[in-house]
Amino acid sequence: MRHVADIPHPAVKITLLAWNSKFLLKLEQGNFEQTYKIPELDLLTGTDAEVRELLDDEFLAAAIARFPAMRADLHAAQARQELR
Repeated sequence: MRHVADIPHPAVKITLLAWNSKFLLKLEQGNFEQTYKIPELDLLTGTDAEVRELLDDEFLAAAIARFPAMRADLHAAQARQELR
């Protein structure tokens, strides 16, 4: 796996990786992360610049909004299993 870039953002840590003819776009917030796998063949140019274009305001807002839901899902599962 090759580290391509860290992309600055105030709300999440964004890391772009390359692996197995795919770009991996990883968003992290606290203990939670989301990974989007983007095959190079799905891109016109197959470059990381094209992947960065996906990080528009709408995409980032939707991805960031998922983190509280992920946290709530985990806490609910822990509560059901009396782990919390």
